[in-house]
Amino acid sequence: MIDVLVDRAYFVVAFLLLGIGAHMVIGDRNLVKKVIGLNVFQTGIFLFLIASAYVTGASAPLLSEPGPYVSPLPHVLILTAIVVGVSLTAVALGLIVRIYGEYGTLRADLVAEVNEDE
Repeated sequence: MIDVLVDRAYFVVAFLLLGIGAHMVIGDRNLVKKVIGLNVFQTGIFLFLIASAYVTGASAPLLSEPGPYVSPLPHVLILTAIVVGVSLTAVALGLIVRIYGEYGTLRADLVAEVNEDE
């Protein structure tokens, strides 16, 4: 059992990151911590996809050596996802600053209470 976990350590770490990120998004009431949780969750997805694309003994397709090669598509998709993730984080943090300026708190439950009272 331990040997299987060691051989697939990337997947174990990816699922740990997914779990930690999901717990932060669902369980925490602070909006900044929710954004951090989303980024941790996203990092888990990136690690899972990169680990899935890994081929033992393969090389980059740009090298002229014959033999198996690693498909560059997952890596390109992850680079695109990183750019999108950074953009979404910036927008989310901008919205959080605006919410803090309007309500004076970063707690989602208190913001919801204020909205229900109005």
